[in-house]
Amino acid sequence: MTPDERSATLAQAEQWFELNGLPYFVAGNERRVQHALGRGRLLPVLLLALVVGAVAGVAVGLWSGDVSFGVLVAALAVSGVLLAYGLWALHLQSIVRWAVRRTFGSLGLLFPLITRALPLLLLFITFLFINTEVWQVSSALDRGLLWLTVLLFAGIAVAFLLVRLPEEVRQVSDHVSDEGLTRLCAGTPVAGAAEEVTPDASNVALSTLQRTNLVLVLLVSQALQVMLLAVSVFAFFLMFGKVAISDSVITSWVGHRPSALPSLDWLPVSNELFQVAVFLAAFSGLYFTVYAVTDQNYREQFFTAISDELERAIGVQTVYRALGRRT
Repeated sequence: MTPDERSATLAQAEQWFELNGLPYFVAGNERRVQHALGRGRLLPVLLLALVVGAVAGVAVGLWSGDVSFGVLVAALAVSGVLLAYGLWALHLQSIVRWAVRRTFGSLGLLFPLITRALPLLLLFITFLFINTEVWQVSSALDRGLLWLTVLLFAGIAVAFLLVRLPEEVRQVSDHVSDEGLTRLCAGTPVAGAAEEVTPDASNVALSTLQRTNLVLVLLVSQALQVMLLAVSVFAFFLMFGKVAISDSVITSWVGHRPSALPSLDWLPVSNELFQVAVFLAAFSGLYFTVYAVTDQNYREQFFTAISDELERAIGVQTVYRALGRRT
C-alpha cells in the first residue's frame, strides 16, 4: 500500500468511525477530548454550570413561589450546560446521531425485545395503577416535584447501566482476535489493509476513552429503548385511565374532583391521570432498565444484535492504529 493509499484509507476509516458513533476512535478527536477533559478546561465548565443553575433556580423559584420548580429548573440548567459542552467539545453528537438512526431504523428488531418485558411489567404496573395510594401520592405532587422524581428515576437507571455496561464492553473486546481481523473488517474502509496488518502491529489495546466510547454507545442505545418503552406505557395508561377510571372513582381516591391540565384544559385528560401516568411510566423505565441487564435471555438478544457492531469497530480501530503507525 502506497503512502497516498494509506492516507486515503485512514481518512475513510475516520469518516466511518464518525458515522458509526465512534468519535473517540479517531486519533485527532481523542487528543482533543483528552484536552477538553483536563482539569483546566473541565473545572470552569462545572463552575459555570453550577452558577447558571443556581441563578436560574433562585430566579424561577422566587418568581413562581415554588421551591421544587426552582430546583427542577436549576437541575435542568446544570444539565443543559454540561450537555452543550459535551456536544461541542466532547463530540457526543455523533454518538447520539448514530444511536437515534440505529434505534428508529431497527424498530422491527426492537419490538420483540421489548415485548419480553412488557407482559410482566404491565401486569405489575396495572396493579399499581388501580391502587388508591399511588393516585394519592402522584396527584399530591406539584408539577416540579413530579419531574424531579422522573429525573431521579432516570439518574438511578443511568447509574445502574454505567455499572453494568463496562463488563459487556470487556467481554466484547476479549472476543476480538488478530486472526479475525479480515473477517471483522469486511465491508469497511480498511478491509483491504486488514490482510497486511501483522499480529504484532495489530496488538493494540483500547484506550480508556475508546472503551468509554463503546460504553456510551451502549448507554445511549439502551436509554433510547427505555425511553420508547416509557412513552408507550405513558400512552397506554392515559388511554386505559380515560376508558376505565371514571371521575367519581378518581374523586373517591384523591378526595377531590379531577382538575383539568394546566394550560391544556382542552385535552380530555385530567391532571391527576396525567401525573399518575407520568409517575408510572418513569417507574416502568427504571424497571425495564434493570430487567434489560439482568435477564439473561434479553441480554443475549440485545447484545447479540449490537456486539457484532462493537467487535467490528474494535477490528477497524486495530487496523487503523496499525496503519497510523506507518505514516
